[in-house]
Amino acid sequence: MVIHKMSDASPVVSLFVRSSANPLVSVLIPAKDEAGNIGQLVGEVDSALRPLCSFEIVLVDDGSGDVTAAEFVQCCTALGAPAQLIRHQVSVGQSTALSTAARHARGRYLVTIDGDGQNDPADIPALLRQAQAMEAGGVHFCIAGFRHKRMDTEWKKIQSRIANAVRRRILDDGVPDTGCGLKLIPRETWLRLPYFDHMHRYIPALVRRLGGRIAVVPVNHRHRTAGVSKYTAWNRVWVGIVDMIGVRWLTRRSKQPVIAQVEIIGEI
Repeated sequence: MVIHKMSDASPVVSLFVRSSANPLVSVLIPAKDEAGNIGQLVGEVDSALRPLCSFEIVLVDDGSGDVTAAEFVQCCTALGAPAQLIRHQVSVGQSTALSTAARHARGRYLVTIDGDGQNDPADIPALLRQAQAMEAGGVHFCIAGFRHKRMDTEWKKIQSRIANAVRRRILDDGVPDTGCGLKLIPRETWLRLPYFDHMHRYIPALVRRLGGRIAVVPVNHRHRTAGVSKYTAWNRVWVGIVDMIGVRWLTRRSKQPVIAQVEIIGEI
């Protein structure tokens, strides 16, 4: 284990437990106050991917006030799972946490998964199979999980249905459930996406803006066993309307050039 601590003025503290080669998959976990969930989640990611491919787990602790980070380190160390821990000194939100994780990740594919344990890591191999099938069609794509059997309260399901209906009406992004945290996207694609707060909710629309393709894979959904949700009806729908209008504007202003020829003259 190698610990690297940034200067006191830096908002990030990083811990690395690494293998020598770049992995195929980086699993990105944004988490705030998810002690009690993270240990089990890490164990499930390890069980799902260790027999399948090289991987790393990248956790961004977004200003937690509990022992989320310590639980993560303890579990990764016990399993010998390649991992990175990045700690934000103060909470800056899920989109920024994922952006931090993506910049530090080394994998060819980035898999995002919520830190609350409601997404099932056993579904990641299905996303990888879909990714391999899609690679022949171009560089940019996104595979989005679809929680076909939600394990939430009825009120939360109603909120989600309203949010998804509004999003589909404005963006027509081709996915039934953009709120599902389980997604796969090539790292090269992610680094081409525009960053803004709440952008994680619009990844399929932003990938389509690049000319990329979208696939939807049904996935499992589970009850939260510890902690509380950070989202409400307000931040699911009403605050997001401004973001959706912005994404729609970005999409309409985007052009994808078709390269007819590249000619190299002389030495480079």
